[in-house]
Amino acid sequence: MKKFFCLMLMILAVCVVGCAQEKTSGDVNQIPTEIAKPATEEPPPEEQPAPQAQPDKDYILANDDLSNLQLDDPTKPVYDKYILWERQEKGLPFELPYLEPYEAESVVYLTFDDGPDDKVTPQILDILKAENVKATFYVCGNMVETYPDVLKRIFNEGHAIGNHSYNHRYDQLYTGPWAFMEQIIQTDNAIRNVIGVRPFIIRAPGGVSHFNSDYWSMVESCGYVEHDWNALTEDATPSQPNASTQVNNVLKYLGDNPPRSVIILMHSNSDKVETVKALPEIIHFLRDWGYKFGVVTPMTPQPW
Repeated sequence: MKKFFCLMLMILAVCVVGCAQEKTSGDVNQIPTEIAKPATEEPPPEEQPAPQAQPDKDYILANDDLSNLQLDDPTKPVYDKYILWERQEKGLPFELPYLEPYEAESVVYLTFDDGPDDKVTPQILDILKAENVKATFYVCGNMVETYPDVLKRIFNEGHAIGNHSYNHRYDQLYTGPWAFMEQIIQTDNAIRNVIGVRPFIIRAPGGVSHFNSDYWSMVESCGYVEHDWNALTEDATPSQPNASTQVNNVLKYLGDNPPRSVIILMHSNSDKVETVKALPEIIHFLRDWGYKFGVVTPMTPQPW
């Protein structure tokens, strides 16, 4: 079955790669919105370029043979420079080796789904920067194409980026494993077009309750690792909890005997303003409880 998946992967990837590389050109007839300033006026000072994430220092770039993914640091994201079809074309492996789950210390993984956007995601990034905390953003391909600069900021500030499908539409994703993988590959292309690398980690919209054995075979044979969660703020539920309730929800899921490895589900799309308000308190009590903040990688323990 895995050989069949791998054989079909090239066909699927070639069909999808063109979609993600389309670019929209500007309108040459657009009227300028600003009047040119007099030539005698001094130009404004040039903005300093934002720091760029560097391999080894800020993230781990996978070796061609995928032999360097067993880490002793849960705070560094892991990426690949190759899209799947490139690995197949070069004869490189793309099914991941066995990795020992990282359980050396108590680690909490803050995860944010459905972004990036230009309203809530930057506010979350501001808080994480102020608190010196790294997190994981599971992004959708259509949002990446809409807000590429926000994705660049996530990457350059040392957070992990995961693949959360292209459009998050259950009626398209869960018609079969090929439909699911098509969106994963399309989003990989969108991500790499912006930051030059693609992730190994994915999160299925709605969680793996939508999976059957065929989905799992597809995901594993293509070298991805799926992580759900074991705690959540419930910020995407119809009740739309306020910040205080979100904090209490996390406490409820952790219980009286919190696990050593905690993956917390939150969201970073534009209506999650209460999540922004709740985040500092969530960070503070987790830190007080002795947790280290990590980012999701292929070696992150599963939450189930």
